[in-house]
Amino acid sequence: MTEQPPGSYPPPPPEGYPPPPQGGYPAPPSGYPGAAPAAGTNGLAIASLVCSVVGVLCGIGSILGIVLGIIALNQIKQTGQGGRGLALAGIIVGAVLLALGVIGYLIYFASQ
Repeated sequence: MTEQPPGSYPPPPPEGYPPPPQGGYPAPPSGYPGAAPAAGTNGLAIASLVCSVVGVLCGIGSILGIVLGIIALNQIKQTGQGGRGLALAGIIVGAVLLALGVIGYLIYFASQ
């Protein structure tokens, strides 16, 4: 073998050189099979649950939690992200707290 300068590639094999054996692993498929689902939890699903729980303090949080939960469910359906349970919990908690708040206000003002 001849001396080569450092960092250079070796010369190609001569013609007629036997190819490597074909046993072992198959060749990798060409191209990409498709886009992988987005990893992680949907941020709006988390925000939905947080806003719904904060709705205990004020009614607007419950309404915001319901709206964010519905938007998060639509995004999760399209992107495949995680967080479906969080979005559903945000919607349910928000609806229950909103209903309890409305009933509480009705009872309070009816007794006046």
